[in-house]
Amino acid sequence: MTLIPMPTTATTQPGNDNRGVIQELRAAGWRQQRALPGDRSIALVHDWCPSFRGGERVLAELGRTFGARDLYTLFDFLDNDTRTVHFDGVRFHTSPANKWPGVRKYYRHLFPICPLLMEQFDVTSHDAVISSSAAFARGVITRPDQPHLCYVHSPVRYAWDEQFSYLEQLRLGNGPKGLLYRVLMHRLRNWDTRTAWGPDVMAANSSYVRARIRRIYGRDAEVVFPPVSAPEDAWSAEKDDYYVTASFLAPYKRTDLVIRAFNAMPRRRLLVVGEGQQARALRDLAGPNVTFTGFLPRDDYFRTVARARALVFGGCEDFGIALAEAQLLGTPLIAFGRGGAVDIVRTPDESDDPTGLLFHRQEDAAVIGAVEAFEANRGRFTPAACRESADRFSVARFQTGIRRAFDMAQDMARSVTRGER
Repeated sequence: MTLIPMPTTATTQPGNDNRGVIQELRAAGWRQQRALPGDRSIALVHDWCPSFRGGERVLAELGRTFGARDLYTLFDFLDNDTRTVHFDGVRFHTSPANKWPGVRKYYRHLFPICPLLMEQFDVTSHDAVISSSAAFARGVITRPDQPHLCYVHSPVRYAWDEQFSYLEQLRLGNGPKGLLYRVLMHRLRNWDTRTAWGPDVMAANSSYVRARIRRIYGRDAEVVFPPVSAPEDAWSAEKDDYYVTASFLAPYKRTDLVIRAFNAMPRRRLLVVGEGQQARALRDLAGPNVTFTGFLPRDDYFRTVARARALVFGGCEDFGIALAEAQLLGTPLIAFGRGGAVDIVRTPDESDDPTGLLFHRQEDAAVIGAVEAFEANRGRFTPAACRESADRFSVARFQTGIRRAFDMAQDMARSVTRGER
């Protein structure tokens, strides 16, 4: 059996746009934030939990905000300590494939059957459903009168606009494997499009994802930034002489771009924080002024980022919690000007208190130019301004925004049962 790393899909559904209903509700303000009664049962649905990263942090906060006690996810590989700290009292319901031998090594290759597996979860006994989706969770089957709020981390990237970059990265070409990949992506897009209208309301994690939802599904979405937090004493107004880049070391993060740029600036120090599938190749690429720290414990990670002169990021993130965390820690950003970075960074062109710079081409020269421009104007980017700007991504603001979106989902579910939609 040929295993091909994973993809997904979507398309616009004409004649079924609830944008007008959304605008009416928005005009009304959704001002009442209804508290959920103690006996209200909420089902949380998430694609999978291979580790505790950005999506799982949002998932944990959703659970705390709504008091959810049941979590449905295709695969759960979290350790007991993580589950105890972040999902205390939550029951995990997984797919049968979670028990297959060695599944941790190949679960991503199972994407062709993930829609089927997701549809087998029975959440119809719950009063409401909140899905946390970058691929499949949104497709869970619900009752017509059951409020369903979907928090969208991203439409499935490898099935839509990023399909071609995945084909290039995997070197599948136009042979049998490449053809099989394209067929599977086509089928996934059909499923993705069909299920796009299941949720009553979609909440996007950034303006960029909201635009992707509109283009792919023809739906509107509320922007609710993910929750970002750090210990009060973690931030630093004092900076050392190094730059930092931090992420899971995968090709789409474009850490290679940042390393090549710093190779051409031997007097500038760069710390690379993280591990991942590209780690060995990136170490081979790096010059003597580039240091790899590997994975860092949370406190060490905060300390390293807080003391950096700036965090440099070359990829396109749907939001980028690591970027927002850096701002909260008082560290300016130098980032590619697409994706969530556009929401996070306040540039000198748009603010008297800028928090970073954006470069607009994923080229070595663009990164070098941005770093040199930052150095020439370093006094304009203050830790205090970065920290103040990051207040937009606080846990409290996330809770307020997501409760509003949930209230809206309840109103829209009621309109379905009354035949108003």
